[in-house]
Formats: sequence, structure tokens, C-alpha cells
Amino acid sequence: MSQFLDVAIEIAREAGAILRPEFDRPKQISYKGEVDIVTESDRRSEALIVARLRKHYPDHAIIAEEGSGSAAAGAKYCWHVDPLDGTTNFAHGYPCFAVSIGLAEEGRPVAGVVFNPVSDEMFTAARGEGAYLNGKRIHVSPIEKLAYSLVATGFPTHQRKRSANINYYWEFTLRSHGVRRDGSAALDLCSVACGRFEAFWEFNLHSWDTAAGVLLVEEAGGRVTDMSGAPYELGGPQMLATNRRIHAEMQEVALIAERPATGS
Repeated sequence: MSQFLDVAIEIAREAGAILRPEFDRPKQISYKGEVDIVTESDRRSEALIVARLRKHYPDHAIIAEEGSGSAAAGAKYCWHVDPLDGTTNFAHGYPCFAVSIGLAEEGRPVAGVVFNPVSDEMFTAARGEGAYLNGKRIHVSPIEKLAYSLVATGFPTHQRKRSANINYYWEFTLRSHGVRRDGSAALDLCSVACGRFEAFWEFNLHSWDTAAGVLLVEEAGGRVTDMSGAPYELGGPQMLATNRRIHAEMQEVALIAERPATGS
């Protein structure tokens, strides 16, 4: 996997070199939905990433957020690309955004890179080889209880009134040191991987949001499932990523949070 990872790191830095100077300039914003925005920076970053991946791996499939990827029938490998995870943050001048590039082999993440060009933090992982931040090995937090944990979540840009996540937010806030909502699933997963957060949960994330981050959490010693504890599938309807130690407790609280939504 090292060859794939090296290429992804190089491409992520190139994309970051597009985003970093544009972060300080006025943004050209358009809307994909009522509140779901996209900038020219998203498109430029994605164009570069997709072009580089096609050059290196013409037989691989590519799934990219802004739609410039390409399907390859029967392809063993598929790249999942978010050229600017945290677009709303980027557009508002809030320095929490990243380039996320993940490679899946027959649906299973095997290499991943998440790069924050403002902090110059490069998170990397390859299946079976550990997780790293700027070349230094990282591990999940050793905290054993939710009551002593800092956790994170996110909220959808589509059909926000239908989201029951506010119930989860309430329950986890009452039972932890706090819940953070920073607006970048890729970076939230990285924060679990390096021990800044003990857990992260969210609903209806896309494969490009999670392909790299899931691998980083697992390679750092964490656990990623759906809320029931079943294996997480890229693009699945729900995700729970933890330091492993508080996973069962997070699931117990999630069951409590589901009751208002289901009316039980």
C-alpha cells in the first residue's frame, strides 16, 4: 500500500497548495441545495486530484464529491475524494477544512490521507501499517468512560428538519465533557485517531467523507461501526467511531437518544 499512499500524499499537498492561498481571498460561492454550498476552490482542487489519480491509476475507479470522478466497471480499486471537506468553514474563513483522499480495495479502505493546509497537518494510514500525523505514529485516547470524554458530531445540509441528531447531541452533551461540531467529518475522524476526541458519530455521510478517516481510526487502534455495532459500510446511513474503550457506552446512550425519534 505504500506506493498508493505516497501518491495520495503528494496529490493532497498539491490540492492543499490550491486551497491555502484561496482561503485568504474572497470566495465565489454557489449553492447545491438550500444551504449546501460549493466554491470554485472545491472544483479546482477536485480537478487536480482527479487528473493526477487518472494519470497514475487509469484502471481505478474514482468517486469525487463534485462529480468529476469516473466509474470503472469491475475495478478492484476505487478512490473516494473530497477535495474540500468543510466547505462552509472555508467559505466563512473558519480554518477547519481538509483534503481527504481514501482508497478502497473491493469496498474496504486500504490507504488514506487527510490534509489540513492551514495547520499543515497531514494524517496518513495504510492497512496494517498504522496511522500517522506528519510522520509520527498516532493512537486513540486511553480514556475509559464517556463521562471523561470529548466527543464530536455533525449535522446534515439536506433535510435538516428531519434529522434526529439533535436528540443524540442532547444526550451525549449531558453525559460527556462536551460535544464539538466543527463541520469536517474527515478532520473529526482524524481527531479520534490521534486522541483529541474519544468518539465521533454522524448520519448519512458519503463515502468521500469517510474513506480516509475510517482507516485512520482503525489503524490508530479505534473502532468504527454503525450505531448497532454492525460493520460500517462506506456511505452507510450511520457511523460511530470511537477509541474502542467507550464504544459500548456510546451505543447505550444512542439507544436512549433514539426513543424520542421513534416515539417509544
